[in-house]
Amino acid sequence: MNDEFLLKSEEIPNPDYGKYPGSRTVDELLHNGFIILDKWAGPTSHSVAACLKELLCLDKVGHSGTLDPNVSGVLPVTLENACKVIPALQKLEKEYVGVMHLHKDVSDKELEKAIKKFTGSILQKPPVRSAVARIERKRRVYSFEIIDKKERDVAFRVNCEAGTYIRKLVSDVGSKIGGAHMSELRRTRVGRFDESKAVKIQDLADSYHYWKENKDESIREFVLPVEAAIEHLKKIIVKDSSVRSIASGSPLYTGGISRIQKGIEKNDMVALLSLKGELIALARANMKSRDMLKKGLAAKTDRVIMKDTYPKMI
Repeated sequence: MNDEFLLKSEEIPNPDYGKYPGSRTVDELLHNGFIILDKWAGPTSHSVAACLKELLCLDKVGHSGTLDPNVSGVLPVTLENACKVIPALQKLEKEYVGVMHLHKDVSDKELEKAIKKFTGSILQKPPVRSAVARIERKRRVYSFEIIDKKERDVAFRVNCEAGTYIRKLVSDVGSKIGGAHMSELRRTRVGRFDESKAVKIQDLADSYHYWKENKDESIREFVLPVEAAIEHLKKIIVKDSSVRSIASGSPLYTGGISRIQKGIEKNDMVALLSLKGELIALARANMKSRDMLKKGLAAKTDRVIMKDTYPKMI
């Protein structure tokens, strides 16, 4: 057993029910999948999702972490039923690279000093064109570094908390040094999903066409099981006998648990998985990991992901 998990009950998955995520058909993936898309500059994130919806002939496509039209880079996209996991993606930290244009000549030392003021915990008011209230709020900038500088153009990299506005961050830095604005920006990472894993829409379109026309399954390289979207969450492994009730929206009691990942705190968002690794639901922990070894209400189901495919078991 993995050392990260506490064993509550040794269980063997029933081969008659459920399916390991890696054994799903391409059609099943397309209706319960996750894509790390390389968004191109120009359209809104909503327009990109609409484009994918039409391309893949789906009824519903969602995205997490909206990018401005002129910003490119990593955009997590959820397909059909997988759109239910978007809340689990919304607070992931982000990384960006961009170009800041200075409005006057500034020494390296002065620039570094100004950037340092905007590293760590900062106060930021969302820009005028934002979807949230323009109320000053705290955000965390984990790192803010200069990659290169040529005259008044400065290439930078920022690693920050979700909800940090990079255009506003650059403008705020500029207020300390005589003015600056962001001229280019690309998101290079969302949580653990970096640009090396991102797929361009042309490649996705080609692979979808090959699958439809020739049954070529290379599209599997780009469309991931929904479980890939929640790997960052702590997990509770559920007995086969409890899957049906959870898939019906019932809470999880400790008697239905097989294994518990260490480090869960009360009120944490957690992923409830079957013995085969299928995502059953997102839930809120009602107790810490070790307490789940006792009797009680372990987690309250928040969003059911799995369809009712397991029978009622006694």
